[in-house]
Amino acid sequence: MAWEQNEIRNLKVNHYIVIDDEPCRIKKIDTSKPGKHGESKARIEATGLFDGKKHSMISPVTHKVKVPIIEKNKGQIVSMSGNEVKIMDLTTYDIFTLQVEDSEKMDDIEQGQEVDYMETMGRKKITRV
Repeated sequence: MAWEQNEIRNLKVNHYIVIDDEPCRIKKIDTSKPGKHGESKARIEATGLFDGKKHSMISPVTHKVKVPIIEKNKGQIVSMSGNEVKIMDLTTYDIFTLQVEDSEKMDDIEQGQEVDYMETMGRKKITRV
């Protein structure tokens, strides 16, 4: 399990949330006042960590949502070919391959260089070169 549950009222901007099975970073939270027959609602706007798309949801503030557990690690570039990069984790020495979507980030990457990467919900992404 790569996520935990939390109530919407406990979330803040720049925290993480899972919307439509996509881990996202919260960009904006708007809460409304409670209505005559109901409880207050929250509108959350977030950006996907892996797809970069905008995601939003509206739900009562007491509703429980999934919050991804994000592991931040360091790795070293072992080899590069095209837009694929082989990275060796500096803690476990496991080697894995990642697709680099951003061509600007690919230009900054060199073999033997250390990079920071994140892992959540079975997916990995380079966060800093």
